[in-house]
Amino acid sequence: MTDIDLILTGGEVLTMNRSFDRFSPGAVAVKGATIEAVGPADQIAASYEADEVVDCSGCAVIPGLVNGHTHTPMTLLRGLADDLRLDVWLMGYMMPVEREFVRPDFCWLGAQLACAEMFRSGITCFGDMYYYEEAVADATAEAGMRGVCAQSVLKFPTPDAASYDEGLRLAHDFVARWVGHNLIVPAIGPHAAYTATAQMLQESTQLALDYDVPIHIHIAETEQEVEEQLERRDQPVVPWVEDQGLFDAKVTAHHCVHLDESQLRILRRHGAGISHNPSSNLKLASGFAPVSRMLALDIPVAIGTDGAASNNDLDMVEEIRLAALLAKGVSDDPTALPARQALAMATRLGAEALHVGDRIGSLEVGKRADVAVVDLERIHLTPRFHRGEDSIYSLLVYSGKSADVLHVLCDGRWMMRDRELLTLDVAELRQRAAKVARRIDKFLTAREERVLNKLVAIGGVSRVETFEVQVKVHLADASRVEALLESEEVPVVRSSRRRQYDTYFLFGDMETSRLRYREDEILARDDEVDAVVYRLTLIGETKEREFPRSVVLSRSRFDAPATHSRRFYREYFQPEEEVKVHKERHRYHFRYGGTDFALNLDRITKPQLPGIYLEIKSRTWSAQDAERKAELMGELLDLFDVEDEEIVKAEYVELAVEEDEE
Repeated sequence: MTDIDLILTGGEVLTMNRSFDRFSPGAVAVKGATIEAVGPADQIAASYEADEVVDCSGCAVIPGLVNGHTHTPMTLLRGLADDLRLDVWLMGYMMPVEREFVRPDFCWLGAQLACAEMFRSGITCFGDMYYYEEAVADATAEAGMRGVCAQSVLKFPTPDAASYDEGLRLAHDFVARWVGHNLIVPAIGPHAAYTATAQMLQESTQLALDYDVPIHIHIAETEQEVEEQLERRDQPVVPWVEDQGLFDAKVTAHHCVHLDESQLRILRRHGAGISHNPSSNLKLASGFAPVSRMLALDIPVAIGTDGAASNNDLDMVEEIRLAALLAKGVSDDPTALPARQALAMATRLGAEALHVGDRIGSLEVGKRADVAVVDLERIHLTPRFHRGEDSIYSLLVYSGKSADVLHVLCDGRWMMRDRELLTLDVAELRQRAAKVARRIDKFLTAREERVLNKLVAIGGVSRVETFEVQVKVHLADASRVEALLESEEVPVVRSSRRRQYDTYFLFGDMETSRLRYREDEILARDDEVDAVVYRLTLIGETKEREFPRSVVLSRSRFDAPATHSRRFYREYFQPEEEVKVHKERHRYHFRYGGTDFALNLDRITKPQLPGIYLEIKSRTWSAQDAERKAELMGELLDLFDVEDEEIVKAEYVELAVEEDEE
């Protein structure tokens, strides 16, 4: 008899090895952190004597489940901004909140909370990608869970790095400290092709090769990502990252929703794994990954929950069932992704996709003792049929619940016994998480009170207010103005012709809060579009002081480049009303009285308004300067023979609203 530490006996043992060997009743013998033997219960009993023998009768004994992709600290952002598109959810809410709150203590707490949740559904290993990944790794190791933890690297500032250079240094330090750990596999996480540069990917790959650790990267998650990749680089995402040498390392590609056959074959050729995230992809309407084709090409595909902020849980039992059902629904083929294969994706194939298949993922001699014991004697699992060989897999996948998981071992240690977590204090974690939620609620409530706060939150806007002195005039035609602009009395420095498409988002009182999204087409001499500039301008109160002849000092703007689509801003800011103004503009810059002025001659095409509108503007920063410029504008109005009745006090958006009301 050989002395060992633990025998799990009497249950139906599903090894999930390549032959899908099963033993009923079976047993698993564990010595230290390693599986010593797997086989029929009577043979194990005859060969081994253990310090502890656990009767698993009426249960299934399976490998610990592998969550192929998540962002564990985002458990603290669960339910924060649901029912939004991916770009609005990510750029409008997740990233601003992360910039404000994500610190090492946030990541540590979120990872511990995630481990508690994952143990309860039988997960013993997960693939992670987030900021301050060392805190995630520390929290995971303390909980006793296994993790492939990737330090995120992005080309723009993140909560833990001001630049990708700093992010790579963090990744290097993290990997160097954790490589060789028995539970944690450190990894590099260049977030995605659209958040990376070629050099960043090349340097990330070299770091992964130097330490022989994996790379995690989001690939083709949305159609928008794919389209923008083609537009920006004239090459699909997988060939482009291949050209950067990324696949020289061990890669796990997350999502891969919008990949064609040729790109999937590139992944297979390089031995990359894929993580499929059905709940997250459905909730964010990202599309349907071609999972059946991936598996047919013999690509190791894991099932992942993604982060709890986009799922909204880390329940792998639920995720396995959804993966199987979704594959059938999308393909109109009920034989697609059978239950046994779905469970393999959550165990052996998941481990292979994360490049840890030599250690975990199946109940085989020499592998780590990561085991889950599932109670099969529940009412929703009744009755059981034994006629078909695969009936046990169908029972687990289509009828099982996470609450059926009774016991969990990770690395040979008990993590959960009879549903009780042994390494984590759930009550304390819930209490601490509630405090974080209250702080985030307070932050977002304050942000939502002002459009400016929301604009600043998504970045790119300066808080510095500027003012301008301006006047608007409605002319029957512009001939007399154009004649003067061609003379020496008004020396033009430069001019341009444009087509401007303005969308005004209105909030409550139109006089005090309006946001303008502008698509500004700058025209060449042949009227072809030479360049397009997108701007976002928050306009406050329209009038601070009125000078003679209705020259006003208007509160100017908070400007930002419009780096997102109009649809994004509409869904993010949720205006009460939307007004469109299109115009053809001839803009002149000239000096008069030693002062710089801008003059616009505008023809309003939407709504169609008669005549030409003349605008004269000049920036100002002091009351004295404003008075001087107002006087000069009065002189210009006289020079242009403007009559008082031609002066217009309304803004274009107000004229458009009036036209619509008529």
